[in-house]
This record gives sequence, structure tokens and C-alpha cells, in this order.
Amino acid sequence: MFCPRCGSNQSEDLKFCKVCGVNLYAVKQVVDAREPDEKFDWSKTWVAEMFLSADEYKRRKAEIEHQRGITPEVKRYNEIKAGVIVSSVGIALTIFLFVFMGGLIASGKVSHDAAEILSRLWVAGVIPLFVGLALITNGLVVSKKLVEAARRGSRMGHEGLEGEANPSLGSADTNEFLPSPFSVTEQTTKHLSRSGEK
Repeated sequence: MFCPRCGSNQSEDLKFCKVCGVNLYAVKQVVDAREPDEKFDWSKTWVAEMFLSADEYKRRKAEIEHQRGITPEVKRYNEIKAGVIVSSVGIALTIFLFVFMGGLIASGKVSHDAAEILSRLWVAGVIPLFVGLALITNGLVVSKKLVEAARRGSRMGHEGLEGEANPSLGSADTNEFLPSPFSVTEQTTKHLSRSGEK
């Protein structure tokens, strides 16, 4: 047997390598436990995600978010928080550029044409400011509606589950008959009464 760490040839009886001291018994167990016909499962890799349909990708993403506890409320909060951070960076960048470029112009080492350009460079900081304001607006207005829709959907789901009468089943040896919460002929009767009205 070859030692995987130092590459020295060791006898099969040894539990530890004589050269580097690695645990050869553990290495042997791992090698023996591996099935020789074991095939690689591509569905458990990132390659499988490339071939997912759009609906399957959305379903899987929603499932992962649900497992992580990312609710629409959390998404909305994170969006507003990101908007505040980006807006703050935009304001800070605008102030920094205004002061820094003003200092360069005041030094007198730049030409008149360059001074005209540098005096207006602070406007670049307005871009992240507006992006942050857009994120805040989206979080406060649009995402609020999405959160309310998700709450209504979950509320309807809970009401539907609670509204269904789920009688507990008796033991297997009972002859008790549990009444059904619906009738087989109920919908037919309603349909017949409607057709008679015409």
C-alpha cells in the first residue's frame, strides 16, 4: 500500500505510515468502502441548474428561500435597507467629489477647461443616490403590495385547511361509519336545478 501523504510503500499490515505517521487504516477503510461501480450524479452539481426550466428554477429558488426563512417581509426589509445604504453611499460620494474636486481647482494647478469639468464631477455621486431612492420607493410601495398578497394567500390556505372537517379515524376493527363532508350528488342536483331555471 502506498501512503497518500508521503508516497512511500508500506506493508498492508501497518496501521500507521512509518515515514510520516498518517493513519493507513483509515485510508484503507475509505478505499474499501467506495463502490467501484459508483457513478457520478450530475443532478447534485451546479451543472444541473443550468438545464432547469424557468418554472423549475423559480420553484427551487422559492423552496430554498422558504428553508432559509426568507419571507416576503424579510425581502422587503432587505430591499429598504439596501436602498438606505446605497443612498448614503451616493450622498457620501457626492460630498467627497465636490470637496475633493473643489480642492484641486483651488490649488490652481489645473487649466480652466479641466476646472470646468472637475467642478461638475460631483454629479456622478447622484447616480447611486437615485438608485438607493428607487430601492427605498420600491420597498415601501411595490414590495408592500407583494407582502400583502403573500399574506392573503397564506391566510386563504390556512382558512381552507381549517375549514375542512378532518374527523379522526377510529380503530381499524370498528364498524363505525364516518359521514362525508360532501355529497356525490350535491353538485349534480345543483346543476339540474340551474338547468331547470332556463
